[in-house]
Amino acid sequence: MCGCGGRCGRATPGAASSSGRRLPATPLLLLAYLSYLLLGSAAFWALESPREREMAGRLLSEKWDLLENYTCLEREDLEDLAKGIIQAYKSGLYLKGNTSLGRWDFVGSFFFSVSAVTTIGYGNLSPSTEAAQVFCIFFALFGIPLNLVLLNRIGQLMLSGVQLCAFHLGEKFHWQKGAAVLTRTCALVAGLLLFLLLPPLLFTAIEGWTYEEGFYYSFITLSTIGFGDYVIGMNPERTYPSWYKNVVSLWILFGMAWLALIINLCISLLENSSGLCRCCKRRSRDAEQELISGNPNVTLESKDGQNCSTKDTKPAEPN
Repeated sequence: MCGCGGRCGRATPGAASSSGRRLPATPLLLLAYLSYLLLGSAAFWALESPREREMAGRLLSEKWDLLENYTCLEREDLEDLAKGIIQAYKSGLYLKGNTSLGRWDFVGSFFFSVSAVTTIGYGNLSPSTEAAQVFCIFFALFGIPLNLVLLNRIGQLMLSGVQLCAFHLGEKFHWQKGAAVLTRTCALVAGLLLFLLLPPLLFTAIEGWTYEEGFYYSFITLSTIGFGDYVIGMNPERTYPSWYKNVVSLWILFGMAWLALIINLCISLLENSSGLCRCCKRRSRDAEQELISGNPNVTLESKDGQNCSTKDTKPAEPN
């Protein structure tokens, strides 16, 4: 007679049902990603589509009004004029004042180089000559990895500084956990102020934007989304300080490193929470199997969840 009490070869109901219901992590992640994209698409469609139709109708109305008032102007001539105005703006020519915006002076070229290697790519400025386009390819090819290495190094220095402050505070006040929480909170608040909350005030003063527009530009820039609807130093009716674009370039460099740390922290929290859930489910399933097997002394204590981590797969050391 088998010593296992007649349990040999019998499938565990709890394990079978859980394995049958459980989906792999990648399909779930893909489903969540697609759902998030569809939700964003619906929101942008609902918010921006009415404005787009309104603007299109207004422009068409103004076009036909212009053709009716100036009968000597043909439709094709008007369209050619509009194309010429657009091309002039892209070339940096301000038609109202008959002056050049100076987009490709040294300061403007430096800012373009920063936007290229950081992959922001506002889209308002791009090389037009074949030589410059070819050079831009190789410049970005080697500049983007160099920028990533530099951002990683700056992020590590920032993180090391925070950890060093936490260590010294913990040694001084004999409160390691509290010092770690305090320094990380202070670093987060300081980063928010320095890279997201205070720069819009500068843009409001120099660019004439509202604070909301400046904050929007700050996040779109540091996250390297770079739509190009707001770009600094492009208003021909304003006089910009010579230091302005250089300071903004430094802000972009350090701000991207800080925001990358925040994004990595969010990723770590999501991954750790996922690992914690898997660990707790595994412990609960093991306890369920023991109870089904006839062991009434098995309980899943709350401290078991605290011991779970993403490194729970480490094999047990031999006795």
